[in-house]
Amino acid sequence: MAGSHKAGAASRREGEEPAAPRRGKKRSRARLIGITSLSVVVLAVAGGGWIYFQLNGNIKTFDDGGVSANRPAASSAGSNVLILGSDTRSGDNAEYGHGKGDIGRSDTALLLHVYADQKHAVAVSIPRDSLVDIPPCKLPNGSWTKEKHNEMFNSAFEVGETVEGNPACTQNTVEKLTGLRVDHTMVMDFVGFAKMTEAVGGVEVCVPNNVYQGDLNPKLGHKGSLIFTKGPQKVSGQKALDYVRIRHGIGDGSDIGRIKRQQAFIGSLIKQVKGNGLDPTSLLPLANAATKSMTVDPALGSASKLISFAMSMKAIDLHNTKFVTLPWRYEGPRVAVVKPEADALFAALRADKTVDGQDAGAKGASPTPAASASQAAPESGKGIAVAVYNGTTAKGLAGTAAESLKSAGFTVTGATTAATQDYTHTVIQYGPGEDAKAKTLETHFPGALLRQGKKPGLSVILGTQYKESAGGASPSASTPAAVPSSVVDAARSADDNICSNLSYG
Repeated sequence: MAGSHKAGAASRREGEEPAAPRRGKKRSRARLIGITSLSVVVLAVAGGGWIYFQLNGNIKTFDDGGVSANRPAASSAGSNVLILGSDTRSGDNAEYGHGKGDIGRSDTALLLHVYADQKHAVAVSIPRDSLVDIPPCKLPNGSWTKEKHNEMFNSAFEVGETVEGNPACTQNTVEKLTGLRVDHTMVMDFVGFAKMTEAVGGVEVCVPNNVYQGDLNPKLGHKGSLIFTKGPQKVSGQKALDYVRIRHGIGDGSDIGRIKRQQAFIGSLIKQVKGNGLDPTSLLPLANAATKSMTVDPALGSASKLISFAMSMKAIDLHNTKFVTLPWRYEGPRVAVVKPEADALFAALRADKTVDGQDAGAKGASPTPAASASQAAPESGKGIAVAVYNGTTAKGLAGTAAESLKSAGFTVTGATTAATQDYTHTVIQYGPGEDAKAKTLETHFPGALLRQGKKPGLSVILGTQYKESAGGASPSASTPAAVPSSVVDAARSADDNICSNLSYG
């Protein structure tokens, strides 16, 4: 249930039904500490086979059969990891959850982009109340749901209502929202969060003002005892969990403000881990706690695979570890995604551009899809049929693109308006076995998103970036958007003062 959100104008697409009200039941929320997988570096340091055996026995994997076949194309421009916090109350989690219920829920989501230079990383927080499209998702009985529109983001994890939650559905939703291919997904529960903070000897945090029991649990009905005093302090275990869950009594009481404190917490945790040193004595308890309460995709389902992933991040320093929040605005009691800014943020990540505008592509690495397309000469479309759709409000754009494609040898089967006119980036959709045709078409639309579907056929939906380039420069001159200034200004580094920028409102 959302905090005290400010009202905002509705912006639903024409013809869509408003989202059905969610159950009014309030739930206490678990909050995830971000880069938890760093703890498995201990394996590389210790090198003992028995440690591999021990941690391998801890690791659980989820069924990736629910991952959509209609995914963004793989890229060499960095890697993307989806990190989720589960607040299931099953098993040992009941000790920390302050509540009941055996359905896995996730109200914390971070999309971590590790740049190709392996010296920069950015974690994008996605507010749980964000209104998004949830694509078809697999149910426990093997059937698939229908696509849903204007739904709360955190409802994707609840699809199927199982104790384990549905990380594959959340992954599908994130890929659809961002246009980024999620390479790995991790889920952490209450126990893992609490035990990890204990394993590192506590985490330094800062509280903006005194906090009481009634702030942590509004159902209490009175102020209650003081649980956090204003200012810096070290927390671990239940106290750490309470810190990242607290929402009321600070700022406007919203989830957005809570996200700011979670980002500060994660940065402080990373600082604590690095300060303790990357040695077996320090990291083995952390790795053990993390893997015992972690569920990952099969591609990360062993100690050796986690080592490889963790080692890829060891050279990222605190200042180059950034935290940002998905561009948002209030829409009644929910959060609307601000599309132009959000699209620009994710376009920058697809191009491996850092928050401060650097090109973080690794030296000697293959060019990113956007870069390679912009450098390649447009290829002949002889023998390739394509349908053209205008995904913007600009009149005549489909016709302009169609004529350009015809002159390049393509057979244009139609040029009309798309179902919605809110596309920022051009999207190329193609069927099974049509990868080569899609790549040829991409040379005429640099920076376009490639999405494979289940149905045969090739189509292109034009976005506003094509509109802008068509009005002056050639489409091939289009460049990836920079991270919006609103996102840059609000970004946090892991080395920032723990008492700065801790709330909203």
